[in-house]
Amino acid sequence: MKYVVDKQWLKTHLDDETVIIADCRFSLADSIKGQKEYLAGHLPGAVFFDLEKDLSSPVREHGGRHPLPDHDEFITKLEAAGIDETKTVVAYDGGEGAFAARFWWLLHYLGHDKVYVLNGGFTQWEASGFPVTTEVPSYQKTVFTISLKHDIVASVDEVKQAALRQREDVVLIDSREEKRYLGIEEPIDKIAGHIPGAVNKPWMLGLSAGEYRPVSEQKERFLDISSEQEIIVYCGSGVTATPNFLALKEAGYKNVKLYPGSFSDWISYPENKVE
Repeated sequence: MKYVVDKQWLKTHLDDETVIIADCRFSLADSIKGQKEYLAGHLPGAVFFDLEKDLSSPVREHGGRHPLPDHDEFITKLEAAGIDETKTVVAYDGGEGAFAARFWWLLHYLGHDKVYVLNGGFTQWEASGFPVTTEVPSYQKTVFTISLKHDIVASVDEVKQAALRQREDVVLIDSREEKRYLGIEEPIDKIAGHIPGAVNKPWMLGLSAGEYRPVSEQKERFLDISSEQEIIVYCGSGVTATPNFLALKEAGYKNVKLYPGSFSDWISYPENKVE
């Protein structure tokens, strides 16, 4: 796989000064759980990035529940962690895949290509008896050179064009579980349903026991979508859509975009319709 590394590979590179590890554990039900887990034990050399404090900016009228972080603030945090374009970065979470994938996507968006997700996350790492520490590392400050990849971001206007069928070459993928997509239940957002015209590809089906499914299985998941089409993925707030973004790239799809604000941004505009 191009964007996923296994725990054995990372174990052999723990002493490699060109590899930086990012701990992205988080719980949507308990916002401080991830940091507590990090302090209780993490991979040697890992630095902690919090979904809401580091990988998102404050909630506003628009932008969804997890707006993209301010570029300058995020880059400052990356530089303090010793991350620049010369470093290979490996992100992990508890094994859910989504929080590490959010970090992975953000670095790709900033122009960093040497970033990967650890298959199985912390859960499988610890279960294998691999080293864990409570020592919080410090790194020499670096300079991160930004090169934004605008072509992997979809604006709300682009999504509107797809929803109104103004562009037949675009496929909208809703990454949430089927019950939320169908509007049968909605535990978080004020309105239930999905963006008109979107197809449902639940993000969690791209993983099995905390590991990303192999490329052959990812291709099978998206068999009904042409690789010639532009694909826009979204979820509730732009976090759990990132594993689908990663899976699509693994499956060979080249023209893939993330709608960062996702459904929670879509419904913040009263004129936007919902199916």
